[in-house]
Amino acid sequence: MNDVALRVEGLGKRFRMQTGARKAGYSTMRDAIANAVMAPFRRSTSSVQDERDHWALKDVSFEVKQGEVVGLIGRNGAGKSTLLKVLSRITEPTEGHAEIRGRVGSLLEVGTGFHPELTGRENVFLNGAILGMRRSEITSKFDEIIAFAEIEKFVDTPVKFYSSGMFVRLAFAVAAHLEPEILFVDEVLAVGDSAFQKKCLGKMQDVAKSGRTVVLVSHNMGAIAELCTHGVLLDGGRVALTGLVGPAIEGYGKLLGANKGVFELEDRGGRFALLSVAVANKKGETAANFDIHDEVQVAVTYRLREPAEGMDLALTLSRNFMPVFNTHDTDHLSTMPRREPGVFCSTMRIPPSFLKAGHYSVRIASGIPAELFADYDGIAEFDVEELSEDTKSKGYQQARLGHVIAPVTWSTEQVG
Repeated sequence: MNDVALRVEGLGKRFRMQTGARKAGYSTMRDAIANAVMAPFRRSTSSVQDERDHWALKDVSFEVKQGEVVGLIGRNGAGKSTLLKVLSRITEPTEGHAEIRGRVGSLLEVGTGFHPELTGRENVFLNGAILGMRRSEITSKFDEIIAFAEIEKFVDTPVKFYSSGMFVRLAFAVAAHLEPEILFVDEVLAVGDSAFQKKCLGKMQDVAKSGRTVVLVSHNMGAIAELCTHGVLLDGGRVALTGLVGPAIEGYGKLLGANKGVFELEDRGGRFALLSVAVANKKGETAANFDIHDEVQVAVTYRLREPAEGMDLALTLSRNFMPVFNTHDTDHLSTMPRREPGVFCSTMRIPPSFLKAGHYSVRIASGIPAELFADYDGIAEFDVEELSEDTKSKGYQQARLGHVIAPVTWSTEQVG
């Protein structure tokens, strides 16, 4: 009983979704006052507005023991980020409760808790005070935090003037170095450049070895497998599996496997709606299995309801949960396009004899500068096999290293 750092029992979080003529969104104080004044005179009819309950979490129960590093995994929309926000007391649960023993630190949305008018130095001390740390504790870690974030020259500059990279580095450094007893981390390994991601991974390994309790959300199954001892798999807001990290990752793969070949989504309105992602062969026929000599096509269909200036579509292809490459539908363009309202289909073609045998998953993200429209991981899947007799006869199908078959050319001539 005393070795339990986190106990979650029957936790649920309900959101009220509004559909119809009135759209949910941000409003000004003037709008709020006007709505309050007009409310007694406004007739409410189902044709104008419809309210529906959406349970982001439902009946979630699990335990985390002290010193465990737990990977919280699941598909987009499974409820991972909502659960961390509830555990971090950013939002209240609708039902159930969570018992947390120890000082909690959170790195959810990068920079949460930072005050833009304060300097980097002042924000470090502010965040430490929020964690309940004494000033002497923060001071002892301060130089290490600033060195890790690589912002020595800007430590006394208000963070509102920081670049996004500086902001990310400082936010992670504060969360990882101030040594809370329980640390919640949401997708920190998905931000920053590759060098910083490697640095984050190394620090997370240090945190894990220090005996602190960590709950980590990430779509990078390689990082989850390397860092975590246990896993909690969420599906549709419910716990699908808890236990050792290996079976949890395997269960995640099985959930993604249900989307082999094609995945269709309901158009729920909004500025951008992803409608479908389909994997097909050269003839355009939907397929889930390919030979290494086959062309593979990935067709992404979406709807725009408003003009989008500078929009692009990003696709990341992963093999056995490890990224192989990332590509954008604007890579071949000299300028970013303006797209008018309508339905679009963007198709990426992978040439034959490029992908090695293995299990592949597709991640789709879309947006414009400073605004993300959608981000779906594992939205479609397929398998590549070495089936051709001419390949097998050479006897090298199991000997290739790496993730792809390099499309290089060779020439050989006798020189002596």
